[in-house]
Amino acid sequence: MATTTKNDIQTLLGDKAESLLGFNSPKIPKERLQLPGPDFVDRVFMQSDRNNRVLGNLEWMFKNGRLGGTGYVSILPVDQGIEHSGGASFAKNPDYFDPENIVKLAIEGGCNAVASTFGVLGVIARKYAHKIPFIVKINHNELLTYPNSFEQILFGTVEQAYDMGAAAVGATIYFGSDDSHRELIEIAQAFALAHELGMATVLWCYLRNKGFKTDKDYHVSADLTGQANHLGVTIQADIIKQKLPENNGGFLALNTGGSSYGKLDKRIYSELTSDHPIDLCRYQVANCYMGRIGLINSGGASGENDFAEAAATAVINKRAGGMGLISGRKAFQRPMAEGVKLLNTIQDVYKDKSITVA
Repeated sequence: MATTTKNDIQTLLGDKAESLLGFNSPKIPKERLQLPGPDFVDRVFMQSDRNNRVLGNLEWMFKNGRLGGTGYVSILPVDQGIEHSGGASFAKNPDYFDPENIVKLAIEGGCNAVASTFGVLGVIARKYAHKIPFIVKINHNELLTYPNSFEQILFGTVEQAYDMGAAAVGATIYFGSDDSHRELIEIAQAFALAHELGMATVLWCYLRNKGFKTDKDYHVSADLTGQANHLGVTIQADIIKQKLPENNGGFLALNTGGSSYGKLDKRIYSELTSDHPIDLCRYQVANCYMGRIGLINSGGASGENDFAEAAATAVINKRAGGMGLISGRKAFQRPMAEGVKLLNTIQDVYKDKSITVA
């Protein structure tokens, strides 16, 4: 398949192209960051307490797929059959009810790894676990309980993922939710065991609280998501998955009137961030130990402008100092050939050396 050129990317970005590709005045300079690169495991993780088996699995992920050897990652996540229901997720392309097609899309799409459930990966593990790194998602929020609730519960054990041949385990914590303390303790213990067994760890680092929706939806604010990232790296996630920030000032909004929430310093908004999307994303990177733990942003829901949105998210993440994208619905809710093309478009942003870190 033809490579997406910078001109193609500029076309996809449209009127955002100049702002996103020309931005070069970040509040936090890139010299303060540990940036992705071919030597990332040697340069960064070799200094950590991760054992040799963890380092090996991280290196396998970094060297696999079209982005192999760049230090960037492109991951296909398909856990939406549980998180969003099977019918809602796969009605657009019922082929993906079959787990083999999920893994085929990840391989043909040139991904570094595929992330999915115990069931999806387990049922085809003997055929594929040695061909592409598996990230087994160990907990989920299921949407069959009535009324719907938002609570991440374990669907299996870390040992099951190890026996399957997984390179990594993944988990979600709903920071800010009523259940977050249990989830935090549970996943911290799971990640410690995963590391002991030699698997890497990936955290879906999400916010969930109806109080975070006021004048704006602060579930996607740079300051609140940044702090969620900071909690995630504290329990030794090796990669953080986070939604791309769309606004800022969540802590400010939750500390108005008679309300008091958390702690803040107004220099977050004057000296560490601006309203530019690359600056907002860089604050997320800063909260991942200044890039020592990689930040991957999620691709979001599928819609009418998937290729343009995917390209913009990739440019923002890369130029902010992030490590890549984890895009699912935009890729699998369409014919496989189109899904491969979308994944390749994302990857081509990271492969293009003329698109630099701001």
